[in-house]
Amino acid sequence: MTYDSPYAVPETTTFNLLFVCTGNTCRSPMAEGIARRELAERGWTHVRVASAGLAAHDGDPASPEAVIVGARTGVDLSGHRSRSMDAETVEWADLILAMGVSHLAGVSRLGGRAKSALLASFAAGEGRRGAGVSDPFGGSVEVYEDTFHELEGLVSATLDRLAPILHP
Repeated sequence: MTYDSPYAVPETTTFNLLFVCTGNTCRSPMAEGIARRELAERGWTHVRVASAGLAAHDGDPASPEAVIVGARTGVDLSGHRSRSMDAETVEWADLILAMGVSHLAGVSRLGGRAKSALLASFAAGEGRRGAGVSDPFGGSVEVYEDTFHELEGLVSATLDRLAPILHP
């Protein structure tokens, strides 16, 4: 069957989802890990997910607290290494979801304004505004747990919102 046929089913393309925060050691890697887990549960093998930080030092591990909290819920962050946000990363992504308003500004400076949104606002839906995701950096494991659970809800709502266009 050729693509010229009105009955042809086009080949599934990959959708690239990027989460962005400051150092890429707490919020964005947790969001990435949660998204990977939920994508596997949904069977969405055509969606790629990554994370980056606007002030990240390439190669830093996820914070120990993020690794602990992730492990408790089936999200392995032990192999995560931070990655700095750059124009190439922006080009790779189809949708960039930022943890805070300042991250949106940084993404815009790198040319990603048209394909970026605040994670909480995107998860809330059209015309709705959400707040930035709280930064657990320097906090206790309990603070990280709170942020992790906040991210679980936001990532799930984001994938639900994307389902009409991404469901295989």
